[in-house]
Amino acid sequence: MALIIVIAVMTGFDRDLRAKIVGNYAHITIHGFSPIQAAAYPGIEAKLKNESHVIGISPFVYGQLLIREGERFFAVDFKGINPETEKKVTDISRYLIQGNIIDLKNNAVIIGKELAGSMGLRLGEEIAIYSPRGKESRLKICGIFASGMYEYDSRLIFVSTSTGQELLELGGAYSAIAVKLDNLYRAQEVKNKLQKTLGFDYQLRTWMDANSNFFAALKLEKLTMFIILTLIILVASFNMVSTLVVMVVEKTKDIGILKALGMTSADIRRIFTIEGMLIGLSGVFFGVAGGVGVCILLSKYQFIKLPQDIYYIDRLPVALAWWPDITLIIGASLLITLLATLYPAAKAAQLKPVEALRYE
Repeated sequence: MALIIVIAVMTGFDRDLRAKIVGNYAHITIHGFSPIQAAAYPGIEAKLKNESHVIGISPFVYGQLLIREGERFFAVDFKGINPETEKKVTDISRYLIQGNIIDLKNNAVIIGKELAGSMGLRLGEEIAIYSPRGKESRLKICGIFASGMYEYDSRLIFVSTSTGQELLELGGAYSAIAVKLDNLYRAQEVKNKLQKTLGFDYQLRTWMDANSNFFAALKLEKLTMFIILTLIILVASFNMVSTLVVMVVEKTKDIGILKALGMTSADIRRIFTIEGMLIGLSGVFFGVAGGVGVCILLSKYQFIKLPQDIYYIDRLPVALAWWPDITLIIGASLLITLLATLYPAAKAAQLKPVEALRYE
């Protein structure tokens, strides 16, 4: 039960963070070694559309700027997007809690919920921003989004493509092109194909490349927790060993009588093995039922909340994966149960009728 709950939470973290990361950024991002010129974009777009797994394409501009509120300055990342095409590659329109992405035009901005709260900003207000070259502009807040990840909601803002190009003085050029696939797990495969198609003038990065260290650490943590809690189950199995050993001692006379009547050592071993497996199976059944039940309650009612500034998400995520997580847990538990029955069953099988009945 403990193992199922912990692994379900770890899987939930993995899936939830992956969904939020992919929701804010594309499956594949194409960068040039210099800004991608507007004249070159149609040719790149045509090549991307020839790839069957590509379902969304959107050029964008990105960089950093300063926001001023009174005497306070905040450094934020900004992304200049086309609202129509951006909806096809990220979930920004779904994350909006106020305003409409269609209103993102010149001199408009969409900011995160946490940034709005820390600066005391509301929909319709104006903010002063400073470009990397120190140029001051005023933008009107046309939307507030909440992705559920504190890092994005407090440090990322969206402007229109033209506003972003103006801030970075790019003319009509783009910083990169975002690509969405029909299956995010095909990103590496499609990346390799597109790299050959586009040539080495462009650098391609998948969502896995951009967050490889993070997901590798999460995978290692999950494996570590599985090993630690499996060792706890292994320790708990000694209770079953002791129970079976006591049973062998209590049934010494009965074992002697059965062997005297002709039952073989293999039959005695089988009896105690089956007895131990029945004890283990009942434990596994109630453990799985309890673990799955608690996970369903955690998933449905979400009564455990987390501080966003520490864990990046605002609730405890739970995801039950019957394969491979729960299947491996059940398999490991049954294997430990089987191993726990071997010693008591062997001791019972080794009893000799004469020794067993000597004092009866």
